[in-house]
Amino acid sequence: MKKLVLVFTAFSLFACKNETANDPVKPDETSSDSLIDIDAITETISPDETINFTLEEANKLAELPLACVGTQYPNKLSQTLDNAEAIGEPKELHPAFYGCFDWHSSVHGHWSMVALLKKFPNLEKADEIRQKLEQSLSAENIKAEVAYFKRPQENSYERTYGWAWLLKLAEELKTWNDPLAKKLDENLQPLTDLIVSRYLEFLPKLKYPIRVGEHTNTAFGLGFAYDYAVTTEHVELKELISKRAKDFYLKDDDCPISWEPGGYDFLSPCLEEVDIMRRIMPKNAFFLWIDDFMPALTNQDFSIEVGEVSDRSDGKLVHLDGLNFSRAWVFYGLANDYPEQFGHLRSLADSHLAYSFPNVVGDSYEGGHWLGTFAIYALSQDKR
Repeated sequence: MKKLVLVFTAFSLFACKNETANDPVKPDETSSDSLIDIDAITETISPDETINFTLEEANKLAELPLACVGTQYPNKLSQTLDNAEAIGEPKELHPAFYGCFDWHSSVHGHWSMVALLKKFPNLEKADEIRQKLEQSLSAENIKAEVAYFKRPQENSYERTYGWAWLLKLAEELKTWNDPLAKKLDENLQPLTDLIVSRYLEFLPKLKYPIRVGEHTNTAFGLGFAYDYAVTTEHVELKELISKRAKDFYLKDDDCPISWEPGGYDFLSPCLEEVDIMRRIMPKNAFFLWIDDFMPALTNQDFSIEVGEVSDRSDGKLVHLDGLNFSRAWVFYGLANDYPEQFGHLRSLADSHLAYSFPNVVGDSYEGGHWLGTFAIYALSQDKR
């Protein structure tokens, strides 16, 4: 709290600057789409090795969303039933995003395919990816997704984790210079607009932030939405997120990083908060805030152990692989924006990435339906 007045002063001084600070289930064994050649794409990586985001790695990672976006079962609908008529097959309820076990994983599985194809247009299965994207993200399918979200009992559906990934998918399409991307973005726009409206409606009503290491983490939900707002120049959304992040986190001191990780975490409550504040605060104000919130991050010898996974066939315990990836992308983000102060965090990001990367693909669907996305996003944040 000792620097709170200085922080507010810093906000006044920097108000005219850009706020970005920168400029146990198994897959349906009857479906051939769910089968992956593990031996062909799993390799051993030293904990000290840097993972290079190459075409070879991209081809391996592409297998994961390709294997699950068309796999309807097993499926976790997370549906609120108003009556018997509300029940339906996953593909009927969510014709665009029915695969990959749950809605949000399907959404970011589609993001994974877009992100990989955008960065590596010569992917071995580029044609198959294009076909699947065009099939999933049709105007008709998105219309049905919008209809589901408009069910009276589904006002909070996928709030805010799935919302955040939908906007990340939209952002990826909008920044991809490809005729297919333009078409898919136009198809997706009604759902994108609905999700933006949900954020605008919900955030003013959220009295307290949700500080957990799983889906409902508020800071994570704000971060991706903020990226979308900046990219699309959506002033209202950007300003609201900035305001609410300051309301929630500006006065925070001494985040107990030693309490982490929780046994089911795939996000770090402390580091996700750092990630959103890095985005919205000017440089000097952010440094003042970090001095109160988590000053150890600036120490050249700062270290934190990776999250260790004891059983990757357990859908909750395997979350810790995701934690390693999400920590890595936060560390990379800090090092990218402020290399002099946080450049030492790159090696820490590398070690987290190296620990879990060999396990992205395995013989269990519990991690395979979502971990590839986290790996891809972490790799994409390494700007060396």
